[in-house]
Amino acid sequence: MNAELRMTVPVARVLAALVADPTGDHYGMALMQASDLPSGTLYPILARLTEAGWLDKRWEEVDPSEAGRPARAYYRLTPAALPVARQRLAELHERTRPASAHTVTKEATA
Repeated sequence: MNAELRMTVPVARVLAALVADPTGDHYGMALMQASDLPSGTLYPILARLTEAGWLDKRWEEVDPSEAGRPARAYYRLTPAALPVARQRLAELHERTRPASAHTVTKEATA
């Protein structure tokens, strides 16, 4: 797994949606809704995460003519990626907190 993934806001949104249900299988439309990203942004991110070894991808076993829709690709964080994703999201959250929140936290723990 390549841990040196560039953490953009859209990537963070996708990872947050995946981390929220780490054992669930997530498909594109559900991830679009959870991340509030359009398909043209979401699918390249999913491809990069899959290529970097962060996601497992599997195709739904369904007959499209019986289901009345195409088979879905399901995505899930790999076991190795889950703790890294949680850590990277926590680091991003810490870096983006207002400066006054940092001061209050430090004073409260002193």
